[in-house]
Amino acid sequence: MRPDQPADPQTCRSAGVSAHSADEKDWEAAKAFFDNLKTKKPRPPKPRFAVTIAVSSRTLFNMVHEREIYEKEGMEKYVLYQVEHENEPLKPGAAFPFVKALMNVNSRLRDFYPDSEELFDIVLMTNNHAQVGVRLINSINYYDLTIERFCMTGGKSPIGYLKAYMTNLYLSKDAQKVTEAIEEGIAAATMFMPDTENELSDTQLRVAFDGDAVLFSDESEVIVKQHGLDTFFEHEKKFENKPLAQGPLKCFLEALGKLQRKFYVKNERINCPIRTFLVTARSAASSGARVLKTLRSWGLEIDEALFLAGAPKGPLLQKIKPHIYFDDQMFHIEGAKELGTISAHVPYGIGQKYHRGKLIEQPAKAE
Repeated sequence: MRPDQPADPQTCRSAGVSAHSADEKDWEAAKAFFDNLKTKKPRPPKPRFAVTIAVSSRTLFNMVHEREIYEKEGMEKYVLYQVEHENEPLKPGAAFPFVKALMNVNSRLRDFYPDSEELFDIVLMTNNHAQVGVRLINSINYYDLTIERFCMTGGKSPIGYLKAYMTNLYLSKDAQKVTEAIEEGIAAATMFMPDTENELSDTQLRVAFDGDAVLFSDESEVIVKQHGLDTFFEHEKKFENKPLAQGPLKCFLEALGKLQRKFYVKNERINCPIRTFLVTARSAASSGARVLKTLRSWGLEIDEALFLAGAPKGPLLQKIKPHIYFDDQMFHIEGAKELGTISAHVPYGIGQKYHRGKLIEQPAKAE
């Protein structure tokens, strides 16, 4: 065939099928190898079927001391310290209980669907140097975490790898990286350790979401900030039957719902190991209908919808005890973590220009 001659469509299709068949054979060979290893850990699922959660090392583990060494003494001292302490397990970080809860859901899913690939897959996504990997691996094995996929970028930002890993949610301590991920269209949040500890469920993954600028776009939040509550209530009533546009974490709620339904068809709705909560400052009577109708239009369910009409969220979250709570406004995050809630900030929308209802002065742009 000449270089400028167009390829035959049938030939292209056949090549595509052959490539797919070869890929399946490679996967089956890798699966057989993993299954023959003397390990109790289950093999990771295929990425295209999994719900992939990428967590940074500083989010999974408490690395405050190690971070101080890096900032004060530089990279070489940091790496040397990690190597010298590689047999000393790192302490759990903000995402640790969430990851353990994901593993519990996987265990339940395997009970009902032994051969299913629709599982949570946890990826350690870090800009750490590979030399630090031994301590991370030892810590993961010490706590018996099922994390087989690593991405260690040696000081470079890992954001460019998120899509290649087919990431459904990215959790980090670095707000800049989280913002970059959201700009790439990936659900992401900056995690914070709570000021106090709450006892969390070890049988059920509990995930709580704010509404506007988290599950939904910030279109309604813009009206509140720029025109006040009365205009906002009028707007929501007028457009009650028009679904809100999706926000950065809508796809993650969708992924949770897909796994929930696998339990529902087994008549396990009551005992489902995933429970979702909407915790919103909206008023139910004045602006709640549009939210619920939007979820319905998306074909999504939320287990509990809590409309607080402006009341503080912290005390209610203290009762819910989620493994993770997502909100776009830092003052809600602050109030939640003060009362022991593991919180995750979603840096998205107009709320980032305000703090406690007041506009944050923006630095003047150079002409």
